[in-house]
Amino acid sequence: MGMMDHRFDVVDKAAFRNGMSRLGSAVNVVTAISGGKRYGFTASAVCSVSDTPATLLVCINRASSLFHAFENARYFCVNTLKPGQEEISNVFGGKYPAEDRFALGQWRDGLSGVPVLASASVSFECELTNAVDEATHRILFGRVIDIREHEEQATLLYCMRRYLNG
Repeated sequence: MGMMDHRFDVVDKAAFRNGMSRLGSAVNVVTAISGGKRYGFTASAVCSVSDTPATLLVCINRASSLFHAFENARYFCVNTLKPGQEEISNVFGGKYPAEDRFALGQWRDGLSGVPVLASASVSFECELTNAVDEATHRILFGRVIDIREHEEQATLLYCMRRYLNG
């Protein structure tokens, strides 16, 4: 599996990004605690891995200013946003200081103490089980230890560089 076929050129970065913009996904805010402080970032690279045990993955850019917090965190939470929470996505995806990001929304402590968005469509609290570096990102694998669902069954989606209500 570790061998690459070098007969083919790597696709252009801009072409790849344009193609990926058509791959719609749920909008998530991933949170953790490190050194007693709360951290979070907006992510679309979240995926189910297995249901036995319940496991998901999250990708974080290693060049991110928040990477150090997630590199050292044992627990994290994937908070899937609902329509109407676009501003939360924008704040956590922007250049706001880490602690200021939590001014929007109501945040509660999860089982492990990580921030959980009370009004999220669904929140998956996870214990880190593995981490793998690939290209510019680290893939965090988490065993789900708690799930909280909101009674409103809608999820904020992102596709073609804009928010969609799903």
